[in-house]
Amino acid sequence: MKKLQSTWYNMSIVLTLISVVAGAALAYVNDITYEPIQKIKEQQLQDGIKAVLSADKVKVQSVDTLDGVIVYVTNKGKAVQASDPNGFGGKLTVLVGFDKRGAIQGYRVLESAETPGLGAKAGEWFQKGSKGCIIGMSPAKNNMTVKQDGGDVDAITASTITSRAFLRCVNAAYEAFAKGAETETDGESGATRQYDDNY
Repeated sequence: MKKLQSTWYNMSIVLTLISVVAGAALAYVNDITYEPIQKIKEQQLQDGIKAVLSADKVKVQSVDTLDGVIVYVTNKGKAVQASDPNGFGGKLTVLVGFDKRGAIQGYRVLESAETPGLGAKAGEWFQKGSKGCIIGMSPAKNNMTVKQDGGDVDAITASTITSRAFLRCVNAAYEAFAKGAETETDGESGATRQYDDNY
């Protein structure tokens, strides 16, 4: 077989063919993995709602949004998902469970790019029994900022930026909880989504 000459024309054809094949392969992989990934994320969310509300049988009655914050209204209280783009490693997403009085029942970090061993400790640092425990606190009564800023919460050691981002998520979640998010609707259909699944 005759060897291709190294001309700009030949190199352009080869690179184009490689790009087309690689693009098709990536599209195929994305297509076959999209649904399983979505199912995993949905299961993680369902498990997270149970965990933050400290309940085994949680019935999600409706899902509302308010300023980008998602409120899951359940028979056991509200689980609210809020994000902050300014964590040390980037976006931080937290799911917070509130009882009917607005006290924090639990939380779970859903998305984080924080430093392992430092900011990544946010998943445990603020839990019950830990130094920075926020369980049982209410943003209506407690100053939910780090002590370095005059607040009531101990920051993660050597991870003040992550701690601040985490607490901004908690405060945004509480604000949506307090407002009820009952007037917001689905952006495409104009209707509030309803869920009747028993988890």
